[in-house]
Amino acid sequence: MSEEYRYKRVLLKLSGEALAGDVGYGIDPKVVDDLADQIADIVRDGVQLAVVVGGGNIFRGLAGSAEGMDRAQADYIGMLATVMNSLALQDAFERHGIFSRVQSAINMQEVSEPYIRRRAIRHMEKGRVVILAAGTGNPYFTTDTTAALRACELDVDVLMKATKVDGVYDSDPKKNPDAKRYDRISYMDVLSQGLNVMDSTATSLCMDNSVPMIVFDLTVSGNISRALKGENVGTTVE
Repeated sequence: MSEEYRYKRVLLKLSGEALAGDVGYGIDPKVVDDLADQIADIVRDGVQLAVVVGGGNIFRGLAGSAEGMDRAQADYIGMLATVMNSLALQDAFERHGIFSRVQSAINMQEVSEPYIRRRAIRHMEKGRVVILAAGTGNPYFTTDTTAALRACELDVDVLMKATKVDGVYDSDPKKNPDAKRYDRISYMDVLSQGLNVMDSTATSLCMDNSVPMIVFDLTVSGNISRALKGENVGTTVE
């Protein structure tokens, strides 16, 4: 393990939209390739990594239910979208020489392992990236909540939330040019100010279990490594 890394075991939360890049839909191979490049570096340096990926680039359960679809059914479709993203990530990782395992909360033994906590930890200890697919396996829970839940279960040192902005602001920086970025902020302040970092279930779970979170900009290459080394990248929520 390289001494320069502040965190030894990490959960990385990726939105499905992040994988779509500028295309806005589907999976952009260039984005996935760059991500695999960054992850290869930190894994080879001995950082243990789990990844939770969303499915919004393929299907959004909330959008489906807004159009009249049954909410639970729409959420299950969204979970299947996360499995597609997970398999795409696994393919990219392995092309970059990183061993990885997809563990799904919905049983799909032909393409993934079932999610088993102790097995996931063992994979990480052996230097394999564990990609956690299908959310929690339950409707009404977002992939943010999945990330918070798995971060607690897998006893990680930090939850990294990859976004397209460089941290947490007091208002939307796209709409307000005077929006102030926080270097550090407490979970309680995130909840009381209604900042849309993660949904309230996920935020409360991290707060109750003292899991710190770094919100950072994935579009800047090398940011994952810089954040893990303790550089001032994004916003730390704790």
